[in-house]
Amino acid sequence: MNFPFYIAKRYLFSKSSNNTINIITFIAAIGVVIGTLALFIVLSGFSGLREFSIGFLNTSDPDIKITSEKGKSFLFDKSFQSKIEQQNGIASYSKVIEERAFFEFHEKTHIAYIKGVDINYTNVNSIDTTVYIGSWLNQEIPYGAVVGNGISAILSVGVFDYLEPLKVYVPKPGSGYITNPNNAFTEIHTQPIGIYALTDEIDKKFTFISLEVAQELVGYTPEQISAIELKVTNIEDRSAIINALKTTLGSDYKIETREQLNAVFYKMLNTENLASYLIFTLILIIALFNVIGAIIMMILDKRDNLKTLYNIGATIKDIKRVFILQGFLLSVVGLFIGLTLGILLVLLQKKYSLFMITPNLAYPVEFNYTNVLTVIITILVLGFLASKIASSRISIKLVE
Repeated sequence: MNFPFYIAKRYLFSKSSNNTINIITFIAAIGVVIGTLALFIVLSGFSGLREFSIGFLNTSDPDIKITSEKGKSFLFDKSFQSKIEQQNGIASYSKVIEERAFFEFHEKTHIAYIKGVDINYTNVNSIDTTVYIGSWLNQEIPYGAVVGNGISAILSVGVFDYLEPLKVYVPKPGSGYITNPNNAFTEIHTQPIGIYALTDEIDKKFTFISLEVAQELVGYTPEQISAIELKVTNIEDRSAIINALKTTLGSDYKIETREQLNAVFYKMLNTENLASYLIFTLILIIALFNVIGAIIMMILDKRDNLKTLYNIGATIKDIKRVFILQGFLLSVVGLFIGLTLGILLVLLQKKYSLFMITPNLAYPVEFNYTNVLTVIITILVLGFLASKIASSRISIKLVE
C-alpha cells in the first residue's frame, strides 16, 4: 500500500488523543456533507424548474416557426404548400395569423394579440389541453374565441355570455393620418367559448380565434397568413430540416426554433442556474475552511509523529502528501454521504412530493447525471485545494 495513503487513512479514521481535534474533524466532515447536499439539491431544483418552465413552452410554441423576413404576412399558395408537404421529417403544420388588437367587453378594454389558427393547430401545439373552462375552438361556432385567463380577469369575460359579445378592433391597413376615427378600425364581435391558463405572460397576450375570422379582421386574402408553425417527427432531426427548408424556401423567410423564439427566457434560465451554482460554490468554499482548520490542527497534534517519520526517511514531500490525502479523503467521505442523501431526497421528492409549492403542485426537481458529475468535480477540486493549502504549513522547521 502507498505509504502516504496508508498514514492518511489511519489519521482520518482513528481517534486522536486530543478530543478537540476529533470534534473539529467531525465538524469539517459535516460541513462537507451539508455543502454537498445543498449544492446537489439546488442544482436538481433548478433542473426541475427548467423542465417545468420548458414544458409550458412546449405547450405554447412550435418546434419550428416560419415567418416573412419582410412585412407581416406572406402567401401560402400551392407552390409554398407543396414545398412544406414534400419536406421529410415534418409531422404536421398549421397556418396562423398574429395581430395586435384592441379588446372591449362591458366597457372594459385591453390591448393584446389575436391569434387566428386553423383546425390543424392542436396537432402542432397542445394549447387546447390548457382550457379549463368551456372548450377549444369549434367549427360549429365560427366566431368563437378562446381567451387567456389574464385577459378574462382584466375584462371580466366569462364563457357563453350571449348578452354581450367580446369586441375586437384592428386598425385598417393604409398610410397617412387617420381623418375619420369611425372608419379607422375593423371590428368583429366574438363569442368567448373557452378560457385557457398557461403562464401569466401568455394568458394576458393571446386570444385565439379561427383563421378565417382573423383573415376577415385584418383584411387578408384566403391565402395570406402571418406564419407557419411546424411539428417535427423527431426533434433530433430539426437542424437538418431547418437547413433543408432554408434551401427550399430561400432568403425571404425567417425560420426559428422554439429556443430562438424564447431566447431571452432560455438565457435567463441559464444565468440563474449559473448564479445559483456560483453562490453555493462560494458557500462550499467557506465550509471547506473547516477542512483546512482540521488538517492544520491535525498537523500540530501529530508533530512528534511527523518528526519520527522524517527521521526514519520520509521526505517533506511525503509528509505533505499524507495530509493532502487526508483532507482529500475527508472531502470524498463527505461527498459520498452528502450526495447519497441528496439523491435519495430528490428521488423521494419526485415520487412522493414531499415539498409542495401549492396544495396541488409539488416543487419540481429533476435528477440527472450532469448535476451528479458537477457536484463530484466541484467537491473534489475544492477539497484538494483546501488540503493543498493546509499541507503547505509543513516545513523542515516543523519536523526538526
